[in-house]
Amino acid sequence: MKKVQIGNVTIGGGEKIAVQSMTNVKTKNYGECIEQILRLENAGCDIVRVAIPDLESAKAIAKIKQKIHIPLVADIHFDYKLALECMENGVDKIRINPGNIGSEDRIKQVADKARKLNIPIRIGINGGSLEKDILKKYSAPTPEAMLESAKRHIAILNKFDFDNIVLSLKASNVKNTIAVYTLASKELDYPLHLGVTEAGTYLSGTVKSSVALGSLLLNNIGDTIRISLTDDPVNEVIVAREILKSLDMLGNTPTLISCPTCARCNINLIPLAKKVDEYLRTVHKNITVAVMGCAVNGPGEAKEADIGIAGGDKCGLIFKKGEIFKKVSEDALFEEFKKEIEKM
Repeated sequence: MKKVQIGNVTIGGGEKIAVQSMTNVKTKNYGECIEQILRLENAGCDIVRVAIPDLESAKAIAKIKQKIHIPLVADIHFDYKLALECMENGVDKIRINPGNIGSEDRIKQVADKARKLNIPIRIGINGGSLEKDILKKYSAPTPEAMLESAKRHIAILNKFDFDNIVLSLKASNVKNTIAVYTLASKELDYPLHLGVTEAGTYLSGTVKSSVALGSLLLNNIGDTIRISLTDDPVNEVIVAREILKSLDMLGNTPTLISCPTCARCNINLIPLAKKVDEYLRTVHKNITVAVMGCAVNGPGEAKEADIGIAGGDKCGLIFKKGEIFKKVSEDALFEEFKKEIEKM
């Protein structure tokens, strides 16, 4: 598979899976946009995309690039002049479909500038916006229809000697998403940007995306991922990283295991587990951390954890590799646990 360089991030060809997100504030309000991107960076975002609906937004690219530390992608529909302006202002990648920007002269201008500046183009096929003739041929936005659309757009760029391409084929249906990316992985050698489009709100979108992207990643399909949520985009990054973590595709990151609690539990475990989970997002260590409700499910069931808590009667036992290390009162448990993790 081809490798594609996006700013300081390389995708494809066996490189690590990159996590993407997209801002949901007005790009032209560049101060607010920068602030959101910095929050995304802190959450672990590798590449960020911004919408470019107008010239003011395109001009804001230069100001945004000065303040952020991850590659910036411009999302453009129809207007080739906005693509040219974004490239002039230092964007790292363009998301635009060449078949939607008009005459061949316009397409050639975009391809020529992108080639000159070594800026990749992501062709973004969406099941909800396929060409009319393709929809008529297949009667529905089937995986085969989406793949044909992708090949059509690729051919347009190839005609102008441009092949620095990333491809996405997003459906809102989980089964179609899995099917179309599977087809693409067999027939095309471009890096694949995975995602379920319009996946939904936090819970439903997380479930859909986890099922679809998890299935694909397990089959070594996909080079970069975006979780599309009707929510704070920081949560997209958190969910994406959790998916990668669950598949052992995210290094230098703690893994949390915790029990669902039952009548044996005598400490307020659920808030404690959430607090530990939030804290671990700031920890960059390849360790397994357990938060367990009682001694029955503690050092025994979680004995493979590097460090863990087992609840007692208004207290907790801190254990390492199944061996009890110290006993701590419930009100001091989190801080003591945190200290032990920081020593590791």
